[in-house]
Amino acid sequence: MSLLARPAVASFAAKSMQRLALMADRRPSGRGSAAASHVRLPEFPRTVRELTVPTSFGPARVVVYLPKSEGPPPPVHVNFHGGGYVLPLTELDDPLCRYLAAEAGVAVLNVDYVVAPQHPFPAPPRQAFEVVQWIADHGGEHGWDGSRLSLGGQSAGGGLAAAVARQALEEGGPSIALQVLHYPPLDLVTSAKDKHAAIAKPLLRPWMAEVFDTSYVPDPRERADRLVSPAHPSDTADLKGIAPALVITAEFDLLKAEGERYSERLQRAGALVEHHDVPQADHGYDGKDDVKAREVYALIARHVRQALNAEEPDAG
Repeated sequence: MSLLARPAVASFAAKSMQRLALMADRRPSGRGSAAASHVRLPEFPRTVRELTVPTSFGPARVVVYLPKSEGPPPPVHVNFHGGGYVLPLTELDDPLCRYLAAEAGVAVLNVDYVVAPQHPFPAPPRQAFEVVQWIADHGGEHGWDGSRLSLGGQSAGGGLAAAVARQALEEGGPSIALQVLHYPPLDLVTSAKDKHAAIAKPLLRPWMAEVFDTSYVPDPRERADRLVSPAHPSDTADLKGIAPALVITAEFDLLKAEGERYSERLQRAGALVEHHDVPQADHGYDGKDDVKAREVYALIARHVRQALNAEEPDAG
């Protein structure tokens, strides 16, 4: 066992990473800061408001992006940010949220969920599910149509989106028209050291994954849980009836293989809308490459709009 596989060591490393992320966020010009995210894709203005969703794991802050349209309340897309279930990187997804609100014609709700090691599994996926339930039930009070609902996330957020869709299947709702899983971690049973990327030095290094995985699920025996590792062979449940899925992987990503495996599983269940592999791209590519980001965000917007029957955005 490596040192980083020890929960106390991983927890210390994760909290150090959280402090560094907070410091970076306070630097206005720093890459990955909120300010840097807010100025990307400038053709989509940032107009947001915040609300607080009550959950049994404490209140969850949600940032709301509404489309510029008059008429009936728009459908809603719930977004979960990435960060290895450890880093509270809510604002990193601001460009995606602005893009989807404008181009898919939906209200986008970006969820600031609890993170490990302060809140290990099962807190994040259970809170995420409660937030989605609340959003579906209370849309009419806040300006969106909760009966038309999709969800998604990038990296760990994609893992949470998959977990929410699984809970909705098992608990009879809420109804989810589409789940968007963008380079998600879907197999924490397999050690990161046994995962292989197509390049020698991928962005997500095995030591980083070990910190994230150990902080999120300290007990290795729990990593086979269906809300953590639906792409591992130990999860054999019938997924027929689960929300239709758009799965997006990146060619050079350490997590590509598990995304492919889950796509195949969803295909067998009749729930795969599309598996798209982004060529010449690594984990988190869209945080740096605006060209690739626009291409893939357009793909996501098209699928979200079609799944929710949202109106086409105004050309002008």
